[in-house]
Amino acid sequence: MQLIDWIVLIGTLLFIVLYGVWKTRGSKSVQDYIRGGNEAKWWTIGLSVMATQASAITFLSTPGQAFHSGMGFVQFYFGLPIAMIIICIVFIPLYHKLKVYTAYEYLESRFDLKTRTITAFFFLIQRGLGAGITIFAPAIILSAVLGWDLTTLNIIIGILVIAYTVSGGTKAVSVTQKQQMAIIFTGMFIAFFLIISYLPNDITFSKALEIAGASGKMEVLDFSFDLSNRYTVWTGIIGGTFLMLSYFGTDQSQVQRYLSGKSIKESQLGLLFNGLLKIPMQFFILLVGVMVFVFYQFNSAPLNFNPTASVAAENSEYAQEYKELENKLSEIQNYKESSIKKYIGATNDKEKQEAKELIVALDKSDKKTRQTAKELIKEANSDVETNDKDYVFIHFILNNLPKGLIGLLLAVILSAAMSSTASELNALASTTAIDLYKRNVGEEKSEKHYVNASKFFTLIWGLLAILVACFANLFDNLIQLVNIIGSVFYGNVLGIFLLAFFIKFVKSNAVFVAAIVTQVIIIYVWWQDWLPFLWLNALGCGIVMFLAILLEMFIPTSEIELESE
Repeated sequence: MQLIDWIVLIGTLLFIVLYGVWKTRGSKSVQDYIRGGNEAKWWTIGLSVMATQASAITFLSTPGQAFHSGMGFVQFYFGLPIAMIIICIVFIPLYHKLKVYTAYEYLESRFDLKTRTITAFFFLIQRGLGAGITIFAPAIILSAVLGWDLTTLNIIIGILVIAYTVSGGTKAVSVTQKQQMAIIFTGMFIAFFLIISYLPNDITFSKALEIAGASGKMEVLDFSFDLSNRYTVWTGIIGGTFLMLSYFGTDQSQVQRYLSGKSIKESQLGLLFNGLLKIPMQFFILLVGVMVFVFYQFNSAPLNFNPTASVAAENSEYAQEYKELENKLSEIQNYKESSIKKYIGATNDKEKQEAKELIVALDKSDKKTRQTAKELIKEANSDVETNDKDYVFIHFILNNLPKGLIGLLLAVILSAAMSSTASELNALASTTAIDLYKRNVGEEKSEKHYVNASKFFTLIWGLLAILVACFANLFDNLIQLVNIIGSVFYGNVLGIFLLAFFIKFVKSNAVFVAAIVTQVIIIYVWWQDWLPFLWLNALGCGIVMFLAILLEMFIPTSEIELESE
């Protein structure tokens, strides 16, 4: 990185932090601090909701996901528009009518305190883990850039986010997210057009798509009913709808965004705006990853995109074997480039099919060589992370973008990290302050006391998120890890809310027992890997509703009576 990149990067991040602190100074009431004074317009809500979900993981992992697996991941979001419509019709009017600060307040009025508390507890567990991962993701980037250790970077990033989130609460999160989304969209569009310009002169965008298609990267829709396949149209529509309903309808990090709206209409328009724009946005980010794949068909790509992994192999007794694998990969890439040129220049279907079959065979050889390299790296150093999906896009940025734009693209990813982490810390603090502390402390305190308590809990959750980040691992893919954590808890929480909304004869004790049993079952199903994680949302929702209805109908209330508060 050059000096200009550092100026762009540091200047952008400092602007966001200082702007958030300045714009929201003087938040003295709970209404201002947690609900942002109910002043947000629909476009602010829409961008805030989108920025909360679009963390650094989105812009770090999604291109890498597309590079390795193609466009099929976009099916994950197919349930989003359906969920947005349901939330606009059912959830938002109810939340606004009750004037709640958190989603879980409603559960006490419908059931009781223990049901509200356990649901808030489920949220705190999964979102607390998620906040740590959203800090960890950008730390990986700066670790690759600076060579600093991850722990130091986790602490620095965490402190930056804590600064303005503690200062201004919900309003600070919302006002900074508009600037963050502007930076994000600008940076990603610039990156996309630069990638296209870096392709050979005779490779147009349409030909680039054709090349990606020959390698199976443009297979967007999969209508199969194969449960072993994580991403299909059906998992996206069914499992995705349940996940998005749970996330946007019951997760406080999202609910808090639209509770800050000036009116029901503003909140609804904000969510519909998100529902319309989210799938095209994810499609575009995946397309960036596919174009990076096409770029590396004509340019040298590393054997492993994680620089630490490569160094570990090169400085070990396996250095010669690793070098031989690099040479083999280089040969494969040369053959692939010539095969692609034959494919593009084919004059009839037979020539095109023959060239495509050769490309597919070479892709398999490429994957096999990279897998052998990963095994070699593990032999050299078992502590080094061999999974390199999350390093693909950052490798392209650092090695191919011009001066100044490297800093901008890093600012894009770090801005996304700060926006989503800020929303999560804000929601974790609000839930802790309102659903646990205020409701269970017994004695009513002043407005200033609860604002200070919310700030204190923001700081505590921020420190815990940094701690989680310090112990995080790359897993298979960071964006998958976040969604897996959510899927383990979200279905259960959604089922509790649906029981509250629609199944009026079910009472609190049946729901409480059903929620505990369901959570144990879902964790076990996930642990045994019996289903793709997206289906856990529908399964959890169905089990908790079925058990609660069963308990209420067939077991006398006295037999499941629990100690009430």
